[in-house]
Amino acid sequence: MPINTETNEELKILVLYTLASVHEGLKVHSDAGDEKVAAAKRLYDKGLVTQPDGGYLTNLGREAAEHAHKLMGILQSV
Repeated sequence: MPINTETNEELKILVLYTLASVHEGLKVHSDAGDEKVAAAKRLYDKGLVTQPDGGYLTNLGREAAEHAHKLMGILQSV
């Protein structure tokens, strides 16, 4: 399954989240670029984050972010 541009942007946002604490979120500012703003909104629509501009990870979002972090670690270590 190829990764399209939208999925790639969503993954980029997910790996920005710090997994060390559930009390750390992030905000995608409007000047971050249309692609990032739209990706944050899609993550919100999918129930992965608590706000359309980022916020905190939901339980499902935390699971997705953990997998994204692991994948990036594997790809960068090989």
